[in-house]
Amino acid sequence: MRRRSLPPPSDQRGVALLLVLWACTLLAILLGGYAALARTEGLQARYLFAQTQAHYAAEAGLMRAVYGLQDPVAKQRWIGDGRTYSFPYDNAKVTLSAIDESGKVDLNTATPEVLQALFRATGMKPAEAQVLADRVVDWHSPTGLGGEADTSRAAYVAAGRDYGPRHGPFASIEELQMVLGITPALYRQLAPVITIWSGTASPNPNTAPPLALAAIPGMTPEQMAAILAARARQATDPSLVLGNGTTHSIRSEATLADGTRAVLRATIRFTGQGGAQPYAVLRWQEGETE
Repeated sequence: MRRRSLPPPSDQRGVALLLVLWACTLLAILLGGYAALARTEGLQARYLFAQTQAHYAAEAGLMRAVYGLQDPVAKQRWIGDGRTYSFPYDNAKVTLSAIDESGKVDLNTATPEVLQALFRATGMKPAEAQVLADRVVDWHSPTGLGGEADTSRAAYVAAGRDYGPRHGPFASIEELQMVLGITPALYRQLAPVITIWSGTASPNPNTAPPLALAAIPGMTPEQMAAILAARARQATDPSLVLGNGTTHSIRSEATLADGTRAVLRATIRFTGQGGAQPYAVLRWQEGETE
């Protein structure tokens, strides 16, 4: 019986070298993957840390605005008409603005004339503005007699909606988007100047943003210019302001040195009770989207 001959030593060394090379290649791939994973996790950790820093800086801004709006020193008190304030906080720059809700158009209590003027101020034609104002009033008004609710709902169904008017107060400003004729672009234009918390028939001219100011019945361009000029004078002496209201929408934006940003928006109502709960939060949003 013939015995199988073993491969020469040189061949054995070649096979061993090949195995070592494959092992080294596999180890390099594993180490490379681990290094990439570690780097990714490190970047994610730094991003989350920066976002958390910016978030808490923005929250600090909200607290600063709450105090500023109620500052016991009249000349230092902030004015809730949308003007901006800023201050450094740790390694962030915080920019703030507050708007008194009484200066906005209340979806539930504004008169049809105010609503029409508001829609016309956005560039809408008078006839279109009147139709849209009627739909807003119809949305929050109780149903009448004679099948008015069925008629209103039929218009929505004909437009492809599976709902009709609430026939009750707006529960949020976002609900305005459900009203027939309110497009996304129109809502983005209206969102900063509408409210459900003022309870007034017309905006307060002392704090109304320009678009809401234009919705006040009888307001002329000359009157608007005079009001805005008076506000500019108040900027140097806040004690001239006739008084901040009790409900404000505050926007706080914090930007870190590396460009990381956080935006918080809150609507708060001062309770006048002091102590542990001097105010109540009516609305809270994070990020840019309205």
